[in-house]
Amino acid sequence: MTLTAEAVPAVSEAEGFERILANLSLVQSEISGAVAEINPAQLALLAGELRGAGRVFVAGAGRSGLVLRMAAMRLMHLGLEVHIAGDTTTPAIRSGDVLLLASGSGTTSGVVRAAQTGSKAGARLAVYTANPASPLAELADVVVTIPAAQKTDHGSKLSAQYSGSLFEQALFLASEAVFQTLWDHDETPAEELWLRHANLE
Repeated sequence: MTLTAEAVPAVSEAEGFERILANLSLVQSEISGAVAEINPAQLALLAGELRGAGRVFVAGAGRSGLVLRMAAMRLMHLGLEVHIAGDTTTPAIRSGDVLLLASGSGTTSGVVRAAQTGSKAGARLAVYTANPASPLAELADVVVTIPAAQKTDHGSKLSAQYSGSLFEQALFLASEAVFQTLWDHDETPAEELWLRHANLE
């Protein structure tokens, strides 16, 4: 069934405002709850893997992959050599590299295949997932568990949001905390990091 403008119920300005306010509160509350449940020791281990990496590769699908691309940009700003799996200029992964992956279910086929390839090449694997018993987590050297509903778990009590949104939101905040921690250790002035910012935009 295709919805037309006539088929969508009209919402008054006041009712729309109240819905927006309620949903902002919902999203904020769910994110706060999920982030509070992330084990900081796991994040510290992941940060340590990145700090000791020869090169960092990131692999994720869909919205999780987009969040990892943002994380990759920040790591590049710190001066790390970072590559996105699947890009045409991405070199072969090897021993001494770290492969950073994200999948809420831990079963996303392309992400699991990337993990298998990275593991065979001798790279270290760092994984964000909502499913610590997943095939992806079993391959990992470091696992950060994000307590959020998986995208196909539509009846989950963990989140009222749609299809994995909470995982992706908490993933962003977790990756930002890792960046901030690495920067704390690095102590490079923001002005120097800015010199690495893209200038071909």
